[in-house]
Amino acid sequence: MATSTATPPTAPRGGAGAGKYLTFQLDREEFGIGVLQVREIMALQDITAVPQTPAYVKGVINLRGKVIPVICLRARFGLPPTEYGARTSVIVVEVLGETGTLQVGVIVDGVSEVLNVAASEIEPTPDFGGSSAPSYLLGMAKSKDRVKILLDIDQVAGAAELESLRVIRSRNEPVE
Repeated sequence: MATSTATPPTAPRGGAGAGKYLTFQLDREEFGIGVLQVREIMALQDITAVPQTPAYVKGVINLRGKVIPVICLRARFGLPPTEYGARTSVIVVEVLGETGTLQVGVIVDGVSEVLNVAASEIEPTPDFGGSSAPSYLLGMAKSKDRVKILLDIDQVAGAAELESLRVIRSRNEPVE
């Protein structure tokens, strides 16, 4: 039996494809990320600020003994800040960095559902008046008379920038 090295349809790295997406809200818009990159969804918890990081990096949290960076998607996308509410969640995702995979917490206004998106429901990112679309936009999914923006979470998280937090973390971990 031959083995395939192709990316499964539910792992949309590098381009929007048919598959399962976890959808969530920011402001009044809905976004989706491939479910295979989602490790868990949790309530917002205390975040330890880390100085001299990008404004969208809120700091780090301790997740079962692992220190992981947390970013605010509202800040990352230039949306106005808002008070965290009962639906505010942290989606822990696994992203590709320069030195391998990295877990990152992503703060969103609320988690919606897991949505199965068919290839026929996905359209390419439209032209935005002569400027190219941001690299983190994979495509637009049409679902239930709404458009959901599909994201490349590797690009959104800025994994290369977050690698510096891994260095900070390794300096502060006890030597075994």
